[in-house]
Order: sequence, then structure tokens, then C-alpha cells
Amino acid sequence: MMLPGETIQSFLPQDIPWWMPDHAIFMGAFYLALILIGTGVGVVVLKSIKDTLNDDGHGHGH
Repeated sequence: MMLPGETIQSFLPQDIPWWMPDHAIFMGAFYLALILIGTGVGVVVLKSIKDTLNDDGHGHGH
């Protein structure tokens, strides 16, 4: 159990005091943002691979 004013030394989910509402809200938003950014990057990478494989060699760019 953490004491009031004690800092978090690890960002692993099992080390976060989820019983404190401010930590739960912040880390929930933090992980949601990471998931959204990761999903966006994944979509862009997969779309660029798909566009590269379907390229007809004319270089129109769309």
C-alpha cells in the first residue's frame, strides 16, 4: 500500500495504486491514448503496404 505523497516507481499496471481515482483516470486515459496512436500507426503502415503491393507502376500517388 502506498503512503500519501509517495511516488510511483513503475508504470506497470500491477504497480499502480488503482484504488486511487486520480491514478485510475490518468492511467486509463494514458493507455487509451497509446492504443489509439498504435492503432492509427498500424492502419497507416498496413495501408501503405497494401498500396505498395497494388501499385501499377504509374506513380499517380492515389
